[in-house]
Amino acid sequence: MTYVHTLKRIREDKTNYRKRSAILIGRHLFVTVRISDQNVAAQVLRPTPTGDIVIASAHSRELAEHGWKGAFNNLPACYLTGMLLGKKAIQKEINAAVLYIGNNHFTSRVAACMKGIVDAGVSMPVSKESLPDEDRISGHHIAEYSHALKEDEEEYNSRFSAILKNGLKPEDYPSHFEEIKSRISGKPAEKAMSKKAAKEAPAEEEKAKEKKSGAVKKRGQRKKE
Repeated sequence: MTYVHTLKRIREDKTNYRKRSAILIGRHLFVTVRISDQNVAAQVLRPTPTGDIVIASAHSRELAEHGWKGAFNNLPACYLTGMLLGKKAIQKEINAAVLYIGNNHFTSRVAACMKGIVDAGVSMPVSKESLPDEDRISGHHIAEYSHALKEDEEEYNSRFSAILKNGLKPEDYPSHFEEIKSRISGKPAEKAMSKKAAKEAPAEEEKAKEKKSGAVKKRGQRKKE
């Protein structure tokens, strides 16, 4: 029986050297995302043979400086933290990077953070199918869940105690998300609209047009008479 020596970081499942070598050979700037039980941290790094150099970093706790009252590790917070990092990267003239997660899994929260970076203007290779829906990123699922819990006041207050303490009602998550997104991006806030409302909007517009057209026809007939 022969002994096969493996590096300590491989034994501890800390580093994927195949991915690591690909980044070094390609000389790519790369993004790392770390999500804990309470926070999100993301960085843009430059790899070197002697170690990585941090170019830009963002932490979900920074969102409070922009007025964020929600949780600091859910999908909306991940997206906003990514957008904050992307904005810092653009200010340092970084226009492209790749995602490096090592041995970690590509989860929906990592994807949300990545989408925030891309929406800030940093080019990253990613397929749209792997990114979360806009409804989930903006917190519509949280708002819908809060409406379902509204009948049980005790459970409602217990489940959302942290954000209620900050002065945010969970049913207002989408509008609050758009407000903070606007502050970070510097663009006007979009009206929060769920998928269902977005599908119904064209039908409502069509009804309004038909109603207006009918009113115009009636006026024309009255003039003729």
